[in-house]
Amino acid sequence: MSITDAPPRADLVRRAAELVPLLAQHAQWGEENRRLHDDVVAALGDSGILRMRVPEEFGGYEADTRSVVEVIAELARGDGSTAWTVAVWHISSWITGLFPDAVRQEVFGDPSTRISGILSPTAMAVPVDGGYVLNGKWAFNTGATQSQWNANAAVLATPDGGHEPILTLIPMSDLMVVDDWHTSGLRGSGSVSTVAKDVFLPKERVLPMVPIIMGQHPLQQHPTATMWRGPFMPVACATVGATAYGLAKAGKEAFFERLPGRKITYTDYADQSQAPLTHLQVASAQIKLDQAEFHALRAADRVDSKGKAGAEWTLEERARARLDLGATCQAAKEAVDVLNTASGGSSIYKDVPIQRIERDVQTVNLHAIMHPNTNLELYGRILCGLGPNTQYL
Repeated sequence: MSITDAPPRADLVRRAAELVPLLAQHAQWGEENRRLHDDVVAALGDSGILRMRVPEEFGGYEADTRSVVEVIAELARGDGSTAWTVAVWHISSWITGLFPDAVRQEVFGDPSTRISGILSPTAMAVPVDGGYVLNGKWAFNTGATQSQWNANAAVLATPDGGHEPILTLIPMSDLMVVDDWHTSGLRGSGSVSTVAKDVFLPKERVLPMVPIIMGQHPLQQHPTATMWRGPFMPVACATVGATAYGLAKAGKEAFFERLPGRKITYTDYADQSQAPLTHLQVASAQIKLDQAEFHALRAADRVDSKGKAGAEWTLEERARARLDLGATCQAAKEAVDVLNTASGGSSIYKDVPIQRIERDVQTVNLHAIMHPNTNLELYGRILCGLGPNTQYL
């Protein structure tokens, strides 16, 4: 398949929008069972959405980042857990596209293959003949039980006694699963822990992580590989921020769906929509939603424009990718907070979506990479002439 055969952005967004009723229908089931419903996974596959970050030579679309963000935001309108899981699958597919051709063939030979992954290097790899032996545990491994591969970070012991961060690609069948995903938010994402115990990895399924983060991997430097051009973190930040943005949209829709005919108990307002307080609340939420949209789309457009131009990323631009992510999450949460507060006591029932949306957006804001305070501090350091206090830029 060539790039011209890939569906246009509007078509992909339409496909995502058409899935929203199905996602909403199964959202409560996902919460109770702590994974995506099989019908949801099948529908995502049938829609082609999971091919957006698959290399085109294997039937993928190599979609641009703006398309990815708009699609994930649409999915979040139906269910935050589904949107978050798709975001992780997209990021992990993007990473897998950087592996050698033989590995890409092994993984993407079936273009419907799902790849989960985690960036925290909480395992240790030791060199052996022909490859490495891996031991360790990764928490927060979204969608792992519904994936065929795990793209996980680890630490490689070097001959000089030092350590090097690496990226590993492991068949899920080689890993143990710890069913520990008992949480307040994003419950349907199935973000369990996975464990490697003396797992052998051939050398071709291990990549040094630093060049990928810095955008110095050969494929990231290739003029025709537009999807992979640039550093990893701006791509990942734009992708995961889409879930927060979409949850703000979901909160607005959930609130207005219940508004007609609702009164404000213990007041004279027989119709909540007539109260000046409500007018202030929904206007305030809309401002926050607009802010989330601005930062989410600015981050995506910067990744795409710099990739097409083959332009280098400055330190400030890298930090701004983290800033946009933090600002998206913060504004989305503030929007949902306002609407949740305005939803009344009846909104605490499990079948009322706003309470799930509130818990999901809170969970997103607590993610180490997405936390607004961490990201704002990082960007502020750069503005004040200090160096970054992280390698994840």
